[in-house]
Amino acid sequence: MSRPAPIADILIVGAGLAGLSAANRAAELGLDVCVLEAGEDELYACNSRISGGLFHITMDDMVRPADDIARAVARVTRGEGVPALASALGDRARFAIDWLRAQGVTFMKAGPDGLRKFSLAPPRVRRTGLHWRGRAGDVMLRTLVKALKDRGGRLQLGHEALSLIMRSGRCEGVVVRHGGVETDLYAPVVVLCDGGFQADKALLAEFVSAAPDRLLMRNAGTGRGSGIRMAREIGAQLVGMQAFYGHLHHRDAMENNSLWPFPVLDSLASAGVLVDGNANRFCDEGLGGISASNAIARLPDPLSAYVIFDEAIWNGPGRNWLLPANPYLPAAGGRITSAASIGDLATRLALSPDRLGETIARYNLALETGASLDVPRTTALYTPWPINRGPFHAMPVCAGLTYTMGGILTDEKARVLDQAGRPIAGLLAAGATTGGLEGGSFAGYSGGLSKASIFGIIAAETAAAAHAD
Repeated sequence: MSRPAPIADILIVGAGLAGLSAANRAAELGLDVCVLEAGEDELYACNSRISGGLFHITMDDMVRPADDIARAVARVTRGEGVPALASALGDRARFAIDWLRAQGVTFMKAGPDGLRKFSLAPPRVRRTGLHWRGRAGDVMLRTLVKALKDRGGRLQLGHEALSLIMRSGRCEGVVVRHGGVETDLYAPVVVLCDGGFQADKALLAEFVSAAPDRLLMRNAGTGRGSGIRMAREIGAQLVGMQAFYGHLHHRDAMENNSLWPFPVLDSLASAGVLVDGNANRFCDEGLGGISASNAIARLPDPLSAYVIFDEAIWNGPGRNWLLPANPYLPAAGGRITSAASIGDLATRLALSPDRLGETIARYNLALETGASLDVPRTTALYTPWPINRGPFHAMPVCAGLTYTMGGILTDEKARVLDQAGRPIAGLLAAGATTGGLEGGSFAGYSGGLSKASIFGIIAAETAAAAHAD
């Protein structure tokens, strides 16, 4: 049986940062490129578009030595990251920044640290709520779409990828739905770049939380895990699926859009105490907001948690962050419960006064004497503050999910691997649809924008090399 004619040299599923990086680099290398995007509007929603725009690796400078980057990825993933992927990330980081600049993407230095060295310009406005039009990620995607079209590449909106076309173990195309009609599209190489599964309740329930409806969707709502599902169906290996990147938010953010994506409550929680509905600590607050968000998502009821702190924390760490809880949270309508004593605070929260009092007393004693705690409280990353001087405060918190960090396992050339670790011919993947650099048991975070751009570029180069052969 003869193979149908390909519609392009490379088919790319998803037009976020990973997809458009792959598309532009492939077109630059002489390939005929077609990008399939499920969104129908020119300003289609995706996490890259609404991103705040910090390009970093493990919250530090993206262009530091490659060995430093590899060690940092190993550290944040506690050895669960794939070393070859970490090495590729470090090796190509500087090229990715320079290449994006050459496409017309503008960076600015937004602060003195490595985290903010490469921030997209113009920056997001400094106020609560989601404001993305004409800013940061939105401008970046518009720039990359224009560059692709100038190179003769095609962006086909309203094309939803449904499944992969396989023949004799090789991926040869994608089944898509457009205008209610299903069509088979063929190409020698398919690249999956359609993001994570943060907006798919079934996959979230399978891997992340037993109660996904009780997580705050701190994202564009378009990451439905289609690429992950398609790859899984043809035998691809998945890795690190249980973790996500996100932050702590006031529980009212579930209904009040002014309370996300900022302000976040990470600094309050990292200095204070998180308790569940039984007034017990349930996680190590010293690991930071990403880890705490994952711990909250794993609670039987992810909307049962509170952050407990005092006036000193509110006026200290509470003022830390780009848009800190103090003063932005109350200004945006976030409720704070306050009382002169821990017992009164517990009563106002409908928690056990005795139990909350014991939890806080044991925590304070551990800080003072080094006494052990049932749930450890580490100090290497964030300094714990005592909670011993009123007034005492509390906020109901929820886990804000930005993107899932696990996904399809690839090698350092962005080739999708099967269950035996072998590349699946004709199939590549990049960005948040992939795993191996972050996520896993410890919710290690390497950086979504860096991963997307670098491995989008790598995928294009792998496809171009195969085309040349």
